[in-house]
Amino acid sequence: MELIIVGGGIGGLTLALAAHAAKAAGRIRVFEAASEILPLGVGINLGPHAVKELSELGLQDALAAVACQPQDYAFFTRHGQLVYREPWGLAAGHRWPHFSIHRGDLHQVLLNAVRERLGAESFITGHRCIGVEQSDTSVTARFVAPDGTSLPQRQGDVLIACDGIHSAVRAQFYPQEGPFAYRGINMWRGVTRQQPYLTGRSIARIGARHSTLIIYPIRDHIDAAGNQLVNWVVEIEREVAVPVDWNKPGRLDDFLPVYRDWHFDWLDVPAMMRKADAIFSYPMVDRDPLARWSFGRVTLLGDAAHPMYPQGGNGGAQAIIDAATLARLLVSEGDPAAALKAYEAARLPPTSRIVLQNRSAPPNVIVDTVEQRTGGKRFDRLEDVISADELKAIFERYQKVAGYHVQQVGRSQG
Repeated sequence: MELIIVGGGIGGLTLALAAHAAKAAGRIRVFEAASEILPLGVGINLGPHAVKELSELGLQDALAAVACQPQDYAFFTRHGQLVYREPWGLAAGHRWPHFSIHRGDLHQVLLNAVRERLGAESFITGHRCIGVEQSDTSVTARFVAPDGTSLPQRQGDVLIACDGIHSAVRAQFYPQEGPFAYRGINMWRGVTRQQPYLTGRSIARIGARHSTLIIYPIRDHIDAAGNQLVNWVVEIEREVAVPVDWNKPGRLDDFLPVYRDWHFDWLDVPAMMRKADAIFSYPMVDRDPLARWSFGRVTLLGDAAHPMYPQGGNGGAQAIIDAATLARLLVSEGDPAAALKAYEAARLPPTSRIVLQNRSAPPNVIVDTVEQRTGGKRFDRLEDVISADELKAIFERYQKVAGYHVQQVGRSQG
């Protein structure tokens, strides 16, 4: 069987590796729209549910060499007061670690593995898919070069669209879908070189959903002074959405005033933002879950299938799980079209639940609850506001929907 993968991002590369490892296809080709692979973006979180799949592909050591492994996840009010702290990753008893990693580093680990295991010729750049055609026995992809000129068509037995949130293949099957759903929150993301904060291994979420800040280290010991590369994301309510472009440069003045007085004894937020190496903007957008992803010999994967709010470390993680699931089914199901339908049946319901959960009860609902009860003011005793049991229940509810609770993924045997 010949497998065509459209899109060389996290989902597409993971699928290529998983299909190769499972011997799901005799030939696998990945077609990437970009003409050159650059270390773009900022940080991304990979929970144990995703790392489990990457570990089975033999990538855990390569990822650990370039990532940070958080040991706790802490929630704070906008005044810097601790609301809840939970052990994280291996410290929470998981069998597999949690990795906080620069997106460019993750992509390079995956790409290196694809070129080494499948051959450099299996990863083809400068090919943007503009449409697909299929018969009962094959599927054909149409491509254009970065300058818009037509390229030769490519034929295979199965085509997987991993072409992201602006998927041309999805648009072909859903031409009337309309614009992205924006519900009033923009994000600005950046990376800053600074000394470790808190434990040096902490993910921290500060503030309620109208002005949230999430921070976590993604590279350790980047210089002789012991600095880390710290990733940060702000989420602010705005009436107008910024462009839907992951690499759109952002302006400090558009969000810094909201955080001008966020000076805590463990972090100077305005100073961190001013020292950023780079800043990008992106709107909190998604799409309503689809009724189906698979059409004959073609299916959707990752953001092309289920674009969701980038919260809780689930955008890239769900694409990885999609890829691993599909690779296994391409082997176990005798017919390619049946494999794609089985993949849809396995993955569409859980990803749809996460899309809806991220809208209604994102991870920062834990701080929302506290700040609603205090009216946004400082508290003297947290236990007078909310019980420890209620806090834990709120946090675990999100983990279970997202699929990375330790009971679902697996405990360490140590």
